[in-house]
Amino acid sequence: MAQISRGNGFKLDVPQPKGLVGKEEALRMEEEALAKLQRDKKQTFSSSPTAAPSPKSKKPKSTTIASAFAAPQRLPASKRPEKDLIVFPETKKQPEANKFRDIDVDKLTNEELEKLLLDENFGANSKVSRPSSLLGFNLSASYPGGHTCSSSPFQGSQWTPILSTPSNSTVSTPTHQPAPLFPSAPFPKPGAFQNGFTPAMSPFMALPAQQTSFLAFTPIQPATTATTMVFPPPPAVDPEMAKLFDKIASTSEYLKNGKSACSDLDSAPVCSASLAPNPAAQQPAATESTCISRFDWLDLDPLTKRKADNEEAGTSPGDDPEVAQGLSGGDPWDAVLETEGKSSSSSTPLEGKASGSARSQPRRASTGAAVTRSHSLNIPGTSSPHKANSQPMQDKGKGKGLVKNDALEQEDAQNLEVVAFCKDVASLRSKFPHGDTATNPGYIRSPVIAQRDAGGDTSCSVKVSIEISDSQQPVTFTCDVNSPVELLISQTLCWVHDDLDQVDFSSYLLKVCGREEVLQNKHSLGSHEYVQNCRKWENEITLQLLSHSTMRRDLARTVDDDNVSINLEKHLSYVERPFKETATRQGLIDYLEGYHNQVNICLQNESTQYKTVDRVMQTVKNFCCALDEVETQAIAEGVKRLRHSVNLPRTRSPKMGSPSPGKAANGHASPVDESMALLTQAVYSLAKLYLRSFCAPSTSVSSPLLNGETAEDQRSSKEASGTTDHLQFTLYALHGIPANWVSRLKRADHQLLWDYRLHCRWDHPSSLPKVLASAPSWDWASMAHIHSLLHHWPPLLPVTALELLDSKFADTEVRRVAVSWVEESTDDELADYLPQLVQALKFDCHLKSALVMLLLSRALGNINIAHYLYWLLKDAVQDAVWGRRYERVLGALLCLCGTKLRAELEKQTQFVTLLGAVAERVRQAGGSTRPVALLEGLESVQNFFQRSYCRLPLFPSLVAKELNIKACSFFNSNAVPLKLALVNADPLGEEINVMFKVGEDLRQDMLALQMIRIMDRIWLQEGLDLRIVNFKCISTGKDKGMVELVPSSDTLRKIQVEYGVTGSFKDKPLAEWLRKYNPAEDEYEKASENFIYSCAGCCVATYVLGICDRHNDNIMLRSTGHMFHIDFGKFLGHAQMFGSFKRDRAPFVLTSDMAYVINGGERPTSRFQLFVDLCCQAYNLIRKHSGLFLNLLSLMTSSGLPELTGSQDLKYVYDALQPHNTDAEATIFFTRLIESSLGSVATKFNFFIHNLAQLRFSGLPANDEPILSFSPKTYTMKQEGRILHAAIFSFQKRYNPDKHYTYVVRLLREGQNEPQFVFRTFDEFQELHNKLTIIFPLWKLPSFPSKMVLGRTHIKEVAAKRKLELNSYIHNLMRSSAEVTQCDLIYTFFHPVARDDKTEGLEATSRVPDPPLSPTSGRVEGEVKLSISYRNSTLFIMVMHIRDLVSEEGTDPNPYVKTYLLPDPHKTSKRKTKISRKTRNPTFNEMLVYSGYSKETLGLREVQLSVLSAESLRENYFLGGITLRLKDFDLGKETVKWYKLAAVPYF
Repeated sequence: MAQISRGNGFKLDVPQPKGLVGKEEALRMEEEALAKLQRDKKQTFSSSPTAAPSPKSKKPKSTTIASAFAAPQRLPASKRPEKDLIVFPETKKQPEANKFRDIDVDKLTNEELEKLLLDENFGANSKVSRPSSLLGFNLSASYPGGHTCSSSPFQGSQWTPILSTPSNSTVSTPTHQPAPLFPSAPFPKPGAFQNGFTPAMSPFMALPAQQTSFLAFTPIQPATTATTMVFPPPPAVDPEMAKLFDKIASTSEYLKNGKSACSDLDSAPVCSASLAPNPAAQQPAATESTCISRFDWLDLDPLTKRKADNEEAGTSPGDDPEVAQGLSGGDPWDAVLETEGKSSSSSTPLEGKASGSARSQPRRASTGAAVTRSHSLNIPGTSSPHKANSQPMQDKGKGKGLVKNDALEQEDAQNLEVVAFCKDVASLRSKFPHGDTATNPGYIRSPVIAQRDAGGDTSCSVKVSIEISDSQQPVTFTCDVNSPVELLISQTLCWVHDDLDQVDFSSYLLKVCGREEVLQNKHSLGSHEYVQNCRKWENEITLQLLSHSTMRRDLARTVDDDNVSINLEKHLSYVERPFKETATRQGLIDYLEGYHNQVNICLQNESTQYKTVDRVMQTVKNFCCALDEVETQAIAEGVKRLRHSVNLPRTRSPKMGSPSPGKAANGHASPVDESMALLTQAVYSLAKLYLRSFCAPSTSVSSPLLNGETAEDQRSSKEASGTTDHLQFTLYALHGIPANWVSRLKRADHQLLWDYRLHCRWDHPSSLPKVLASAPSWDWASMAHIHSLLHHWPPLLPVTALELLDSKFADTEVRRVAVSWVEESTDDELADYLPQLVQALKFDCHLKSALVMLLLSRALGNINIAHYLYWLLKDAVQDAVWGRRYERVLGALLCLCGTKLRAELEKQTQFVTLLGAVAERVRQAGGSTRPVALLEGLESVQNFFQRSYCRLPLFPSLVAKELNIKACSFFNSNAVPLKLALVNADPLGEEINVMFKVGEDLRQDMLALQMIRIMDRIWLQEGLDLRIVNFKCISTGKDKGMVELVPSSDTLRKIQVEYGVTGSFKDKPLAEWLRKYNPAEDEYEKASENFIYSCAGCCVATYVLGICDRHNDNIMLRSTGHMFHIDFGKFLGHAQMFGSFKRDRAPFVLTSDMAYVINGGERPTSRFQLFVDLCCQAYNLIRKHSGLFLNLLSLMTSSGLPELTGSQDLKYVYDALQPHNTDAEATIFFTRLIESSLGSVATKFNFFIHNLAQLRFSGLPANDEPILSFSPKTYTMKQEGRILHAAIFSFQKRYNPDKHYTYVVRLLREGQNEPQFVFRTFDEFQELHNKLTIIFPLWKLPSFPSKMVLGRTHIKEVAAKRKLELNSYIHNLMRSSAEVTQCDLIYTFFHPVARDDKTEGLEATSRVPDPPLSPTSGRVEGEVKLSISYRNSTLFIMVMHIRDLVSEEGTDPNPYVKTYLLPDPHKTSKRKTKISRKTRNPTFNEMLVYSGYSKETLGLREVQLSVLSAESLRENYFLGGITLRLKDFDLGKETVKWYKLAAVPYF
């Protein structure tokens, strides 16, 4: 078969056998008929040529020949007329009557025209050429040399000859060159019919079964300039024929066919309607062209469906040129087309999968050429399973075009928000050029924390040591802590340079030794976090002087980083993401291809549709499963309708044959076809929804925007509240929401607050979030007023503006203004709230928001923020709902941060991945195999360090170069975390100790530590330093993370079990442990002070946050006295349960051994009053910021933390903060909490139970841990010298601070002439004996004296008795076996400690102070602390503390306070406090209230206060009192003061 143009001027005479019409003769006849049509203007239709070779020859029942080339012009593929094929029968047939020869157009009705149109033989014997004058081919997506996005199916980017021709032929075909032959103008994309299908393979690109060589063309040589090609003018159209075609075009059958036409002959090229899902917009041709009239697209196919627009051609294996196959695909009406004889061969199948191709049923012509009819169902173009931009493949000479699916490349299948976001990110990057060292320093700046020194001490001096590269010794000097860093640099340069006039101070930096961070020159020395930590731990401040040129800029961005394109997916390969794309964009195309194949099979054979339709439905099911198992309602309805339509009865006509699947017998589309069209539409809608939601935009869409171009058709986004369109959605479930979830305010309160909004604006500006939440409506009509109020509101503090970023404020303008206020905070302040800001990204309406831009801009200018933002986003990617958004923000961050920082973050990710594998392996191993598993795992980590150094996720300024494997171990807790020791890459730095844990969610620990750190910031800003231990913790993935280890610290359990399993019930373990590490009295006093302050901070913080599961293994004590809590797995009041009982019964942990350290002994002292005051002061300071903590926690409710999910968890914090109470009421409240906690036996019992559960004692402590509680080190006989004799010399009475007796041991060592004296208590001797029995369980040791004593213990008689018993014990002990007498424990016990050096020898012992003298009868001493205030006609007298009371007999009294408001003759004004038992320093914090008194009345009164001791067996006695005249007080403000007690008259 061949395809020729009627005006090509060719006439090929090929003899044919008599009685048989061959192809050449048929073509010649067709040419003569067309020529006759040109001459005969009156005749509308002409029959086929009459000059047959034989009068007996039977005219074939043929279809209209389609023109392949238009001498030499070729019309665009999308604009070609679609004609039926010529069928060449092998046997003769009777010629049919030419019933279309004479038609009177004016007399035809619409019904007759439709009947004519539906007639199978209409146009069979006539060739009508459509007019066309396009100056170029329509290079469609599937045609060779077509659209730039398509792939050519021809090898070597050339067109092979389509038709064979002799060498002397002057006609040629276009040849595709690497450069475009024709103007690269956009052409209309292939259209589609009502069924929603677009052809994937053109009928002009079928591969032939065998070669034919009856007509060949030589290739056209390309013109030198593509745009200057000239084509012959198109043939004229007969007016009568045009009139007929025009009338046909107006019929309903033609319009139903889905063809649109341009009414104007002078308009642009024909406008073909695309019925594919969301067709591509028509684009005007770039080249000049004349009109194609609306009847050019007339479809004379009996199926009334347009043929496929794409073409496919192949190359034969041999050297002979390929013969074009007219039309491809199988015709479902093959039964109608009668053929003579049997076909000896079938068409060659296409290699690989053909996108949407129909299976062909080839038919043989008389010449042996395969003749097929294409299936007319049009489907959206799909691509092969290869990538869209892949090169064409060739297999055995048969090429196949790999094209894109146009429907999935259109804008409605792209996430245009992501495209616009990429452009905005690129614009943001341009504002931070790599050459600006202010925003691209390449190193980390030390964080700065604003604080106010307690007590107004602004002249504190610190010692600073500065290393200089050219100096062997560091420069050390003392400077004021408030000195600017620039001053330190100038002072240091004085040591190096003689002439400072030639020195630029600004070109120098002070780097922290051991860390890759520098101090900020414009800030004071003491404001840096590093310096504050050095002062807290009393460490030396060590710095290094460097110039800008010598400072390493390892993390700086480069010029290449400024020019690289923004690709949000490019750098996420090493980020663990739960959202694995089950269907990528290319994968989706493959799914659709399989779907179209099944659809074509189903529509191809009507008799088997009831079977094949099941495969279509299974394909749809697989498609939905691939898209996260989503099935839309449209798909469900489409499947249901398709199944119903298949079962409908069908009619068959003997004359017309079986009806086509694409068209019923009555001329309308069949039910199956319509149902398939609806299903296809639903499938494509779901595919585009998925692509818009989860897949990155295609390169063809996103690239122009990245190159700075603008898209003409970008979709504009607007606020939902601002649209006038009706939005409808379905709310499926709403449950579990408490009543106060919306607001804590009642409706009346809301209205009142809104009515007084203008008053709030000036007097209470921080109330803006409450005012906006009280707005009566947020509809479109109210937005203007709300925005006006917002814009005229005074700026809020950044911490206050955080509330406007919560989920209840979704308006973009409100959030934008809030971000502008938050932006006023410094980088270091912003870093404190990064977790909440990351969570707030969920509540933005769009990906590109002011908050995202703020975070990315700060990350560009600050490596610290970029570092922590990376880990927070990496963790947030795991969010089940918002993970996609976080992926895109993380992708933008990785694009912006630069190659060096990105490589560093990748190394950190690899490092924690290795650690996670090691930790999990150790955790899963058995107890005895864990050390081996740890060692093997650490070797792999060590290999990682051999490749490069690595910064730690906890501290980006700490660089580790290797592991110290010998110092690494694991903890014997449930999670079995690893204890890692890393060698600092900076030789001036110390070893880095961290813990890595798996199996526990550390995000809650991060949040609790963040809240404690913010509390500490607030206290420091108010001048209250509670010596809080702030350590870092970071989550590095799901249920794994890294925690900083605080050096020189132990758990309370480890300290207490030194005194046995019941050590938690004893009072002295903590005090004696601190004294062991602080033997000097001033050192111990400093450690005790640190303990008091840090314990107060821990009590307040753990109560406010509801930290539970508090046992002695997650409370730690540092040797400097700092106490701190660890392991925050339970908080916000979610207590650990022991069966059905709460293990945490007390408000917070405050035990008697802690009180022993606070008081300095067993008796209450004024130091405990200091502790109470610190607690109450800290509590009230936090209460002033109640809104901040509630807002921060509220922003985290959507983070997925199991114990922070809603308002019920926030209510715990709200109730704990008591925001409605006054400071005085809150002070009383917290004092009662202290009393409750201190008196709780449950806490000690909880400690004891934990001791039993964790009991793993295995002899002496391992490594370098002390073997005796009072000796920090272990000593041997070789070090000390052999003891020849030991005996108890005497005993002495001591007060430290309580009365006790110590025993003097006289030692005589080998080689020493003078004896040595050491002082040991009875409890220390008992500890020695207990340890010896454990070490030597089989040795017979001397019996130890009993500790039980009837009556008082610390008296002289008991001490004298114990002296004899202890002397006998030592005598017998030293006569034991050598293994016992020479063990390290014995020599450690007798090693002199600091207290022994002060009393070296008996004569050198200091005089023991006498106990306080008992007061004489009637003697009054002491002071009372009162708070007096007046408000609302009420006088408030708070009795706070009394100190230094004395009693008649020298015993501890039972004090209480009684007051009267004099004159009071009837004693009606009597008020009194509760009784404090056995103390000279009671704390009351009780409020005595006198109501109903005016200021004038109180000015005439005086307060009489008396302190008495309550006695049970006798009358209460007087301890002191005061009389206060109220007229001497300013009742308008609170007065807090200490008053000295005196002997005054009392009632």
